Amino acid sequence: MTATPTAPGDGLVRTGGIVFIVGAVATLVTMAPLFLGTDPFPPIAYGVCMLMGVGFMIAGAGVLRSIAAQRRAAKSVA
Repeated sequence: MTATPTAPGDGLVRTGGIVFIVGAVATLVTMAPLFLGTDPFPPIAYGVCMLMGVGFMIAGAGVLRSIAAQRRAAKSVA
């Protein structure tokens, strides 16, 4: 089994994906009482939903970091 080398930004993309998924699950859980007719969650639960946007930004930063590393590598070859 060969291990693939990790590029700069891969960790940020993975972390961003995990944070995004946590935010998405929190959004589903927070919206469930609206459809079930139960009492809504406290406001802090809605704040956890913002992790979707934070995860998206972290993953985007990882993609930009990867792009910058590829440009630097291409520039050094040329």
